[in-house]
Amino acid sequence: MESGSVTTPFGRRPMTFGMLASQAAARNIEPGQSIDKWKLYRALCEARPLLGVTDRALAILNALLSFYPKGEISEDNGLVVFPSNAQLSLRAHGMAEQTIRRHLASLIEAGLLIRKDSPNGKRYARKEQGGELREAFGFSLAPLLARAEEIERLAAEVVAERLHLQRLRERLTLCRRDVAKLIEMALEEGAAGDWSAIHLHFRNAVERLPRSASVEQVAATLDELELLREEIVNQLEMQVKTRNQGGNAQRTERHIQNSNSQCTSELEPSFETKQGARSDDRSAGRAEPIAQIHIDERKNEHVSRAHAASATNGGLKSFPLGLVLQACPEIAAYGPQGSVGTWRDLMAAAVVVRSMLGVSPSAYEEACEIMGPENAATVMACVLERAGHINSAGGYLRDLTRRAEKGEFAIGPMLMALARANSPIRGKTG
Repeated sequence: MESGSVTTPFGRRPMTFGMLASQAAARNIEPGQSIDKWKLYRALCEARPLLGVTDRALAILNALLSFYPKGEISEDNGLVVFPSNAQLSLRAHGMAEQTIRRHLASLIEAGLLIRKDSPNGKRYARKEQGGELREAFGFSLAPLLARAEEIERLAAEVVAERLHLQRLRERLTLCRRDVAKLIEMALEEGAAGDWSAIHLHFRNAVERLPRSASVEQVAATLDELELLREEIVNQLEMQVKTRNQGGNAQRTERHIQNSNSQCTSELEPSFETKQGARSDDRSAGRAEPIAQIHIDERKNEHVSRAHAASATNGGLKSFPLGLVLQACPEIAAYGPQGSVGTWRDLMAAAVVVRSMLGVSPSAYEEACEIMGPENAATVMACVLERAGHINSAGGYLRDLTRRAEKGEFAIGPMLMALARANSPIRGKTG
């Protein structure tokens, strides 16, 4: 500071230890020290969260710096600016005078300015006969010059933390996408495992993350999802290895032709068939002799149709009830007592929805025979969700039933599309 002594505020404004400390620090300016004022201002804007000042206070500081006559702040050029509040308001985009006073006080409290008041509290400067400034009363920029290195260091820390947070968010986005698509693939391919619980765990982890999360919160969520992704990948890779070993004819010495109609491979569901494919082709070797016996006895047309329907039902895999209710939440209102807790409740709700949407009993019974009662109820729940986009629910259900009979329809893609559309974290799970 020019005077090298302590200055106290004008009027009833009290002197504080903070003001005294700021003035003491401002006297520690190295001889010949200078800094570009706009470069320093940009560093102040970056370091704002650590300095505890608002963006509007920085707007006032920007206006003050515009009154400094030189491009670099130094003691040789003087450190005091003395614009009136009216002139500050003009350069602060018309900010109210009372607001200007409040933000000036916050800049002084933050140790970025020092108030150098005149005897009457006015801001002005005294000049020599040659026109040079002898003494000025207003706001001293000495703290900015004294704290220039500190401000630049704080700005570098803020920038580094922001870049670190950005990288963490990028990794989190990729990990969320990986987990979501792996779970979707596992459900569509019918992989063994409690995928409904895994998906619930995934949703809970993502929903706990606030919108404006800190570095620590993002890092914790990322660690949790990376561990979940690793567990999912290990589980799926083990199943892939098991399938490859079980399907290798050279290693298991299985024969392509097998006259044993009760072969274990025919009784167990195959994970390698595409969802929606009918199991008639695999069980044709044992269905035809049974049908022939019934034809010879001439008494089992009903039994033969029931057997064909049961064989067809195995072609569509049923999904976890929790996933169905997540994808189709509207069906719950039509269940017993207004809720759905079991498959029986879902099938009862589907009957109510069938009647409400004008689907004939014969169309729904045919769907139950071809798809199975659980899958037919699931399809009705999906139809209810998309009722606003379907002109004829009965015709739509019959079309899906015919496609399922030909092995051309899969519930998984339709169910997963509705699950994503109705998810409360839509757009966040990648």
